[in-house]
Amino acid sequence: MLVSLSIRQLAIVEALELEFRSGMTVITGETGAGKSILLQALGLALGDRSDSDSIRHGADRAEITASFDLSHLPQAKAWLRQHELDDDECILRRSLLANGRSKAWINGQPCPVQHLKELGEILLDIHGQHAHQSLLRRETHLQVLDHYAGLESSVAATSETFRNWNQTRRKLENLREQDDAQRARIQLLRYQVEELDQLALGDEELNELEAEQHQLANAEQLIQTGQQALQLCDHEEGAALQQVNRALGLLQGVQVEALKQVQQMLTEAQIQLQEASRELEHYTGNIELDPARLQWVEERLNSIYQTARKHHIQPDELMSLHQRLKQELAELDGDESSLEQLNNELQQLASDYRQQTEALREQRQQAAQRLETAIDQQLAYLGMEKSQFRVDFRAMDHFQPNGLDDVEFLIAPNPGQPPKPLVRIASGGELSRISLAIQVITAQSSSIPTLVFDEVDVGISGATAEIVGRLLKQLASRGQILCVTHLPQVAAQGDQHLHIHKQTADNATLTHMALLDEQGRVAELARMLGGIKLSEQTLAHAREMLSGSRH
Repeated sequence: MLVSLSIRQLAIVEALELEFRSGMTVITGETGAGKSILLQALGLALGDRSDSDSIRHGADRAEITASFDLSHLPQAKAWLRQHELDDDECILRRSLLANGRSKAWINGQPCPVQHLKELGEILLDIHGQHAHQSLLRRETHLQVLDHYAGLESSVAATSETFRNWNQTRRKLENLREQDDAQRARIQLLRYQVEELDQLALGDEELNELEAEQHQLANAEQLIQTGQQALQLCDHEEGAALQQVNRALGLLQGVQVEALKQVQQMLTEAQIQLQEASRELEHYTGNIELDPARLQWVEERLNSIYQTARKHHIQPDELMSLHQRLKQELAELDGDESSLEQLNNELQQLASDYRQQTEALREQRQQAAQRLETAIDQQLAYLGMEKSQFRVDFRAMDHFQPNGLDDVEFLIAPNPGQPPKPLVRIASGGELSRISLAIQVITAQSSSIPTLVFDEVDVGISGATAEIVGRLLKQLASRGQILCVTHLPQVAAQGDQHLHIHKQTADNATLTHMALLDEQGRVAELARMLGGIKLSEQTLAHAREMLSGSRH
């Protein structure tokens, strides 16, 4: 449940610290005092869209912090663990910046605003003062019925099947609409890939062929050059190696410290010349004059070069081109060959969807009967005992994300009259009572522990207002109810009473909120009953109302 709410620099609130308890908390105040700011702050803490206009004039940011007790809310604890957040507490924080941006935190960890929204849907549910207006839109009726029946997971599964079916259908249509240009592309790709397959160029083949061609084409000259170099190094009179040997022989008997380094250098030169001579001899001995091999290598290189020119690329890019063309061809061929497979998948998904929607329809119709009975009982309690509430079903002829049911709420205010849509039958007061009955009934099946009712008693007065208060108090026995109200009959039923008022000083308007004690509650109820001037009669009436709500 909601434990505390801190508001800083929001609208006309400078600083507000509120604490809440279980049961029914009523919130009252004069029109314009700022009751809506409390709900706005709660909404922002739970991920509602923000804008810089919400920041109090003269401030650079607004801050809202909401703290929740998760003792009896394992779903919220599981959500926090899933997102690797500490589940020993639940503190949601939202900061609105003057540049229009906002920041969010859960238990001190930065998070996307969407996470506030996801967690907030588990923690708290706000029933707005305009909820009865949404009942005039029949598209909301199916959602209300599914919420009452607890079918959210089944509807989500059906929606997922619908999305898969729709994606498969579109892909199948795209393949069937394949034009001549794409088929021509497939034909060209097949020819090009087959040509490159036949070329069968190896990983390092191009470099190896070019090196071999250079050697074979210049074999005779390379042999002659190598032999000449060998002779200069070793194999003729006066060769370099012989000269070095002679120099070492001359210096061998000289014991001069300054020449030791020279001797070392000549020794190293001797070793290097010997090694070079052996390499030259090995190289020239292995070069072969092979005109046939040279012709084959040159023809192979010519095939590679011609293929590269045909594709307007460098020869060393042929292998990567080969891979790209094969991949594109495989994808297009796969698309062509998968037509039958996709069609089978589409038929299976359609069958799965119909099975899910049939199961949904059966569950919805059973829930609709229970909802009709429950709302008729609540309407009788609210002074509309002759009314009959009905849920009308129509089957849709095309697939929809939420199934094949078109649901509309109907009402017959008087016996003998056929049920008709709410928009055509209900007056303002009747619509308010119908809306309240629906909200109370659906809230009883909700797993959300904290419910906020924002002036849902609009259009209700007299004895009915007292009944509404009792209904909300009864609902509060299973959790926590926050109720913004303008009716003293409802306010008297609260276990806790918060009063909001405005104060103007130094050309600034501020909102304050206070928890009322017994005397304060009597005074506020008297104000709601009789206006600004409190007579002894209205005070006595207020005391009587407050006393009566406890019995």
